Amino acid sequence: MTVPVVRDRVGQEVLRRLLNPIFEPKFHKSSFGFISGRNCHMAIEQLLEFHNREGLQVVLDADVCGFFDNIPHDIIMTLVAAEIADGNILRLIEKFLKAGVMENGVFKPTTIGTPQGGVISPLLANIVLNQLDWQLDAAGYRFARYADDFVVLCPTKNEAQEAMTLVKRIMEEDLRLTLSDEKTVITTYGKGYSFLGFKLSRRSATMRPKSLEKFKEKIRALTVRKHNLDADVVVKLNQVIRGTANYFSASFSTCKWIFQKLDSWIRMRLRCMKKKQKSRNDNYKLRVVYFRKNLGLLSMEEIFLKMHGRLTHETPRFYGAISIGVAQ
Repeated sequence: MTVPVVRDRVGQEVLRRLLNPIFEPKFHKSSFGFISGRNCHMAIEQLLEFHNREGLQVVLDADVCGFFDNIPHDIIMTLVAAEIADGNILRLIEKFLKAGVMENGVFKPTTIGTPQGGVISPLLANIVLNQLDWQLDAAGYRFARYADDFVVLCPTKNEAQEAMTLVKRIMEEDLRLTLSDEKTVITTYGKGYSFLGFKLSRRSATMRPKSLEKFKEKIRALTVRKHNLDADVVVKLNQVIRGTANYFSASFSTCKWIFQKLDSWIRMRLRCMKKKQKSRNDNYKLRVVYFRKNLGLLSMEEIFLKMHGRLTHETPRFYGAISIGVAQ
């Protein structure tokens, strides 16, 4: 990710505020990324509605190769110029695109792509991919897109193949981008597919394996056994737990079981920090109530139950003291 200097970030933010009111009304309703009033959960909810209400069971899960790094500058400028006549604004956008980057102290010019860390980059990405959205809409396809992450839903495999052909043509001929042959697949709702961190299927909507592993990596980094267990560790843990649990506790989520296992796994790692060893006997010495009342550790399962309106005075705060959950 490329992060512009402060002066450029300020300038890009001014431009973004000028351009947003012009372009946002033109964006397709199935585009949910970086648009005011829309978010990741709304994109997933729309897909689930298409699956369940319209019976669309075949999924084209598409992936664009290095999207932000490969958007041609001339395509960006052409699409912006179609709505913006002010030469000063157009020249400023072009300067941001061609500003160049520093890599290991060496300046490198940018002749293609838009920096992922740029304030204006998400807007420019939406402007470009809006061309894809409306062509899919004209062909009658149901889809949801969040930035460069999108899926197309179809009733049959043959229609999904036709959708893939259409997407490839738009990408290659209109936008001069390419789809990843390895990551672009046709699957089914029954088998499941990944979208915006979730694994969606007819049976569940839970954390995808990659999201689970990223979360566990963050927890492992904070719970190294040789380090001391203190209040600062719990504060940092709670920040990670709260962010992940809030995101994956959406109304359609079925993460309760995996949250329960993760709670147990986190407590096991904290016991190891406290005792400098891994022993089942420590489960009885450091019971669940210790982590809540003494340390103030948050529970992912409790956050899930609260967000789903299922946490009552009778609901146990935690489930069991023995760690039986996710492997270390």
